[in-house]
Amino acid sequence: MLSAAELKKYCLFLGVLQKTLMTEEALIYGCLHNDPSAQRELYNRYSPKMLSVCYRYAQNREDAEDMLQEGFIKVFTQINTFQNKGAFEGWIRRIIVHTCINFLKKYKKFNESVDLDHAGYLQVKEETIPSLMQAKQVVECIRLLPVGYKTVLNLYAIEGYSHKEIADMLEIEESTSRSQYTRAKAMLEAILIKKKILEKPETELTWSVALKNR
Repeated sequence: MLSAAELKKYCLFLGVLQKTLMTEEALIYGCLHNDPSAQRELYNRYSPKMLSVCYRYAQNREDAEDMLQEGFIKVFTQINTFQNKGAFEGWIRRIIVHTCINFLKKYKKFNESVDLDHAGYLQVKEETIPSLMQAKQVVECIRLLPVGYKTVLNLYAIEGYSHKEIADMLEIEESTSRSQYTRAKAMLEAILIKKKILEKPETELTWSVALKNR
């Protein structure tokens, strides 16, 4: 017969095992029924990766954490709209990205960006930025860009939205999205060269592909 201490350890083991074996379908079902354990497990499973997404849009870690919290509140309240079309993680990611954009618009973070209508002309190279050794360094460099620049760059090059979709999301002209992306790419290239991160092309892998694979 198990002692009280051994029984406690066994119960803890079963709890860990249950979480480990909890399928995505079980998580969704639990969240649909407001099960705290399912909600906690879903958050623990996906929040680290989603925090990285928020960090790309945020000015600092505090903003990124606020974006993450707001995003997961929406995930839990809107989970009944998930229709099993496509990956569940992709569905969460789209909510998080839209939350980041709304956060920036709500707190007028775009006002800190370069004014496109009055920005000076930037010489832009047409070729894509070559393969990079460490994509993590590129993410840090992207965070140095003005808010508007990095937002469009993230949405277009990493998330895969079209300029028309970006224009609708940010409430700007499609031509403005294209212009901001082009200038963001030029500014990022300058930063990468200055930091000696940019290397001569050796493969066909572009910097945007490297980032998508992170």
